[in-house]
Amino acid sequence: MKTERRAHPRFPIANGLMEPITLQFPKDGERPDREFPAILTNLSAGGMSLTTFSEPPHTREFEIMFQIGGFNRCSAVARILRIQGKGEVYTLGLSFIRISKKDRTCINKMAEDFNDCETRISLSLPEVCVSNCRCHCLCSKPQKGPYWPEKASRA
Repeated sequence: MKTERRAHPRFPIANGLMEPITLQFPKDGERPDREFPAILTNLSAGGMSLTTFSEPPHTREFEIMFQIGGFNRCSAVARILRIQGKGEVYTLGLSFIRISKKDRTCINKMAEDFNDCETRISLSLPEVCVSNCRCHCLCSKPQKGPYWPEKASRA
């Protein structure tokens, strides 16, 4: 049996939903701050996994800004733990070095609710989706309760 080493629960960003975020890398020499888009694939209060379509700059730490449904714009300082590349696609594993307590708490609560939902699904409980779920804004599960409004389509 594999022992969980993560300090914070992690949850995937909704299946089939590509959540764009912006990476900002600090100035180096004469070049200004650089930004490029990435796609958030999973998130925890301790870090995230994301995909980029260009090689990330060779730096260990950088500022990252992201916004996901139901969550205000978040700014954190992250450290790259791993990079896996295949062609022009790169998957990065990041650890947060600095993130506000408010944002860390919000992410933890979303992850807890996501994991509670997964447990209810695995136990085949009749009430899977609960009205106080803090992860409902990212949910695309077929079990999503009828009291939630339909997700707006993304262009």
